[in-house]
Amino acid sequence: MKAKTPSVWPVATIKAIAPAKVNLTLHVTGQRDDGYHLLDSLVVFADVADQLGATVAPDMRITVNGPFSAGVPTDHTNLMMRAAETLRIGRGVTQGAALTLEKHLPHAAGIGSGSSDAAVTLAMLAELWGVPPLPATDPAVVALGADVPVCLRAPNPTRMSGIGDVLSPVNGLPGCALVLVRPPVEVPTTAVFKALPDKNGTAMTPLPAGLDFEGFARWLAKQRNDLQAPAEKIAPAITEVIAKLNSLPAVSLAGMSGSGATCFGLVKDMAAARQVARIVQVSQMGWWVAPAVVLPG
Repeated sequence: MKAKTPSVWPVATIKAIAPAKVNLTLHVTGQRDDGYHLLDSLVVFADVADQLGATVAPDMRITVNGPFSAGVPTDHTNLMMRAAETLRIGRGVTQGAALTLEKHLPHAAGIGSGSSDAAVTLAMLAELWGVPPLPATDPAVVALGADVPVCLRAPNPTRMSGIGDVLSPVNGLPGCALVLVRPPVEVPTTAVFKALPDKNGTAMTPLPAGLDFEGFARWLAKQRNDLQAPAEKIAPAITEVIAKLNSLPAVSLAGMSGSGATCFGLVKDMAAARQVARIVQVSQMGWWVAPAVVLPG
C-alpha cells in the first residue's frame, strides 16, 4: 500500500472525550480452544470521560495528566500509542501525532477506560490524518483488546458477544442514570476468569421492546455478571460497595461492571444519581464515586 503523505493535512488539532464503558450484564457463554472467552454483554456508555487531544507532529508521542495519570505509561505500551500504530500500519500513514490524555477515569477498573481511549484515538487520528477509519471488525482492532471494538460504537448502547467482536445495536433503552463506585482495590482480570467455576453459562434473555425504566430494571435483575462472584472473593470490598448501593431506596439495582472493581447503581435520573453519590461519598471517602447519565446513542 502506498503511504499517504499529503502536503496539506485536513485538520491540525482535534479534541474528544472517551466515555466510561459499563457492562450492565456480562454472561460468559464458553471458552475457545485458544483460551479466549465467549461473552454476551449489554454495554452502555456514561457521561464521565477521559479527555483526549491530537495534534499533527513529525513523530508519535503522548502526554498524560489528570487525577488518574499515575501509572499510565507514555511509551509504546500505552494502548493509545498501540492504537495509533495500528492505524498508521493499516492505512499506510507516515505522519505522526502528539497525543494528550487527561485521565479522569480509573484504569484497570472494569469500565474500559483504556479501551475507550484507544477507540477514540483511532477515530481522532483517522480524521487528523485524513484516512478512512478502521472498522470495529478489523482483526487489528480486535487484537488491541476485547473492549476496543465496542468502544468504537460509543455512545450507542450495544450488545457485545463472541470475543468482543460481534456487535449488535440496542435500541429503545429508557432514559436512566448510574452511580459508578470503585473501591481502592485491584482485581486482575486473568485471576477473575481463572476463578470462574462455570465458563459455559446461558446467554442473555431477549430484551423486550418498549420497556419503561421499571421494566428495564426488572429485566436487568434477571440477567448476570458471571465475573462478579469470583471478583468478590478476590476483593470483598466489591461486596461492600454493592450492599451499600442496594441499601439506598433510589437505587433500583446494583451490580459490577466488567471484571471489576467498579460497581454501578441504576437510578431513574441524574437528580437521583447525584443524591445517591453524595450519600455514598460521605460514607466512604476513599471510594471513587461518579454520578453519570447513560448516553442514549
